[in-house]
Amino acid sequence: MPGHAEALFELVAVALYLICAAFAATHALLTKPDPRSALGWIATCWLLPFAGTILYLLFGVNRVRTRARQLRAGVTSLGGASGAPPPDDFATQLTRIGDAVTQRPSLGGNQVVALENGENAFPVMLEAIGVARQSVWLSTYIFETDAVGRQFIAALAAAAARGVQVHVLVDGIGEWYSWPHAVHLLRRAGVRAARFLPPRFAMPVLSLNLRNHRKLLIVDGHTGFLGGMNIGGREVGKAHHRRMADLHFRVTGPAVSQLAECFAADWLFAAGEPLASPPPAKAAGGDCICRVITEGPDEDTDKLLFVILGAIAVAHRQVLMMTPYFIPPPELTAALQTAALRGVEVCLVLPARSNLRYVDWATRRWLPPLLERGIEVYLQAPPFSHTKLLVIDGAYAQIGSANIDPRSLRLNFEIAMEVYEGTVCAKLAKYVLSARDHAARLAAGAPRRQSFMGRIRDSLFWLLSPYL
Repeated sequence: MPGHAEALFELVAVALYLICAAFAATHALLTKPDPRSALGWIATCWLLPFAGTILYLLFGVNRVRTRARQLRAGVTSLGGASGAPPPDDFATQLTRIGDAVTQRPSLGGNQVVALENGENAFPVMLEAIGVARQSVWLSTYIFETDAVGRQFIAALAAAAARGVQVHVLVDGIGEWYSWPHAVHLLRRAGVRAARFLPPRFAMPVLSLNLRNHRKLLIVDGHTGFLGGMNIGGREVGKAHHRRMADLHFRVTGPAVSQLAECFAADWLFAAGEPLASPPPAKAAGGDCICRVITEGPDEDTDKLLFVILGAIAVAHRQVLMMTPYFIPPPELTAALQTAALRGVEVCLVLPARSNLRYVDWATRRWLPPLLERGIEVYLQAPPFSHTKLLVIDGAYAQIGSANIDPRSLRLNFEIAMEVYEGTVCAKLAKYVLSARDHAARLAAGAPRRQSFMGRIRDSLFWLLSPYL
């Protein structure tokens, strides 16, 4: 009988350990504000039987938060656009930040035109390729070989046939979205094409990371296009089952030379071939002051993040952010919260459902701390909005290819452009606000009112946020 008693005691002890560890680990998963902290406490609870649970109850549970929430219950957000112009030193501060981080000059005399969706952007891009006389440089993450992609292949091939220097760079992973691969068809059509870091099965992890996510088209060195659009049919057609809403930009003027420098550096890396820089673009008669920001896991690491943080820090009345994927680094969360606490209207516009559901689930876990500080979050109904925009005080904007997630801000090669000009930036602000007006505002307590299993699912993917 003593043997049976000992066995029963051991069984009860193991069951109690499992219950305690599961309870404490689940509490950490659902309540910790940082995935690294949550993961550490979860490991402690499971690896140290009973002791881990006791340590978590003593040092891991925030018992002050409930009272703090009660004290804040009657406090409303101070945010709200007053319509007042930004302070005189607004542009000076932003310019100084960009100078220090990018080591590139801001250039005046540019024109920036927004092109909404592929049905408006692609004809303009194809027309520019059609009239090219010297060079066409195209870089894209995804180059689908559907009907839209083949239009571009035909236009690029025609340009090469008439003696234009055509160079096309396609990401080595992105081209796998379509078969046959674009690079193969381009080369067969007589176009000089290269892959950026094609997959190597000996190093699968590196193959998934370090992607070239930039979308660039530079024609004759004086007309450039950048933004969020890949080449393919999902960017056009309202009835397309994979339809994306997106925004692309045509740029003319001196800033195009900085876009060309970026492409030339990428081409040298991928193809091992230097490209002769086109003649510097002349002023296009526009009023936009622009500067290119390159971001990547090399010497450009964190440049874009630093400029974003700096722009939010000097915001006077309004921060508008639109992104398809939102998994913010902690410092960006803090910057947005601080801006809201200063009385700045902070508005975040996200898709209600993206094409990556696991990212949506992780995002939901990041939103409560922002909502609690008065940040407005709006969720757009389909079609999936792939637009990336940051507009500050209606006088400064960032356009380009980067999402607000670790992959774009740490692992991918991205490109953005700063735009200083009241008319263009005011139009971009109006675009975000129009999307906001047609979206559903997320209530402050909505994420916490989810079902228990929904919160568990969101929190599990939130734990993986640094790797999504």
